[in-house]
Amino acid sequence: MDTFSTVYDTFMAGFEAAGLRRWRSELLGGLSGDVLEIGAGTGANLAHYGPDVRRLVLLEPSEGMRDKLVERAAGREVEVLDTFAETLPLPDASMDAVVFGLVLCSVRDPDRVVAEAFRVLRPGGQAVFVEHVVGHGALGSLHRGLTPLWSRVAGGCQLDRDSGATFERAGFTFQELTRSSFPLALGLVPAIRGVALKPG
Repeated sequence: MDTFSTVYDTFMAGFEAAGLRRWRSELLGGLSGDVLEIGAGTGANLAHYGPDVRRLVLLEPSEGMRDKLVERAAGREVEVLDTFAETLPLPDASMDAVVFGLVLCSVRDPDRVVAEAFRVLRPGGQAVFVEHVVGHGALGSLHRGLTPLWSRVAGGCQLDRDSGATFERAGFTFQELTRSSFPLALGLVPAIRGVALKPG
């Protein structure tokens, strides 16, 4: 098991308590139908899906993360996929919602991943997201400078990605978009959360 997956839940506990858990609940509680979560990690979102989700597909390529995810999902009807999000093994227009929770910072090709999400969504489907994003001005320069080192110690996480623009390039339109600081980050880590729609 990789080191990052063993410490991830402990590392994130303070952020979850400071507001991230509430963000997850607000975004995920009302989802329904067929839902795909990209980069499900250790399963932090599992507790927030409501009873109207009839099919839940969890994609997690990291073996260490996936082991914890499977353990946390025990007893629930979920499908766990061991694959990368750049090529989703799902048919076109087969999902009602795709969930992104702090994952676009670490995928190899965020544009391709979001394009794949667009492909598998039904017209009118939702991309629901919580992502940290690169800052502006001096803060953005700091993020870009720190990214090579941070990526090596944080499971490939990139501080210099603009995930909002990634959704727009894929053809999504924002239904809800909130910009704020990541919990406990003292304004040093901007975040976005909300819902983007595939036009129907």
